[in-house]
Amino acid sequence: MKLVVLLLLSCVVVAFAFAADSSAARKQNWGKADGKEVFLYALQNKNGMEVAITNFGATVQALKVPDKSGRVDDVVLGYDSLDGYLTKEDPYFGAVVGRYENRIAKGRFVLESRQYKLAINNEPNSLHGGNHVTFHYLSPDGEEGYPGNLSVTVTYTLTDNNDLKIEYTATTDKDTVLNISNHSYFNLAGQGNGDVLKHQVMINADKFTPVDSTLIPTGELKPVAGTPFDFRKPAVIGARINEKDQQLEYGRGYDHNFVLNDPGKMRLAARVIEFTSGRTLEVLTDQPGLQFYTGNFLDGTVKGKGGKVYGNRYAFCLETQHYPDSPNHPNFPSTELKAGQTFHSTTIFRFSTVK
Repeated sequence: MKLVVLLLLSCVVVAFAFAADSSAARKQNWGKADGKEVFLYALQNKNGMEVAITNFGATVQALKVPDKSGRVDDVVLGYDSLDGYLTKEDPYFGAVVGRYENRIAKGRFVLESRQYKLAINNEPNSLHGGNHVTFHYLSPDGEEGYPGNLSVTVTYTLTDNNDLKIEYTATTDKDTVLNISNHSYFNLAGQGNGDVLKHQVMINADKFTPVDSTLIPTGELKPVAGTPFDFRKPAVIGARINEKDQQLEYGRGYDHNFVLNDPGKMRLAARVIEFTSGRTLEVLTDQPGLQFYTGNFLDGTVKGKGGKVYGNRYAFCLETQHYPDSPNHPNFPSTELKAGQTFHSTTIFRFSTVK
């Protein structure tokens, strides 16, 4: 299987449907996957913003946001029907990925003196492993090689302040590792409406984690100063993406984890502005890292919503997370979740406009 995008996790949390509870959500039947009913839930606020989420992977299927003139466009990549999400070509547009978002080197880690071997799905590594709707999934002990029965709940809330809040909660009955995130592909000009190279980005990070040729972190926390990875002051995505830089060559562009400043508290992680529409996206999180990805492996072979073709760098991802391969780097923040403990994390995608 060819992975169209390297930030993906072919994990069962993605591959199977979640159970769902909803409050003030419209619900429609969306077909079946693996013999299970799949539904599409729609939330709308008073400003005309709307999000559609399916219980297949707790996936954000559509996100319609007003621009500075009041025009509403869908700003996330995806498909019009369930069939698109069932193909091998789907790069998991909008899905919740886990148990471990991003990569684990050679699919192995040691926990409590025991080595665990994971599914190798990105050779030679393991990859990814107001009104609201709540999804639940139980990942059994040993699934994809991970220890423990893991109970995961994901709640999406759409507020009248144009916030899409995502809350993750998980418990386990055996010590395990966990890194869970949302994998939405954004284009603030509207999905399929050209590349994102003119989007202006700010990332609240003084350091990033360099990678080797297989996109596994080397363990270094490298200052962004003097590199193409310095987004502390706003810069357009295309300004330095094609510079001769080994890290950019490894990722074919930006495909890196940023070490967010002010660890341990909810804070602004990133801000993106698309000036033609005026749409602004702010990402707030309590997580230590942020994966910035610029659609480098989209190649024009995927047809999305409305028959639009998704070309190279037609979207960006901002995935709130712990660092990739953390179980194999003691100097990285721990991703261990002990039996009986509860993991809880919140990410907010906040939309507004500028003139």
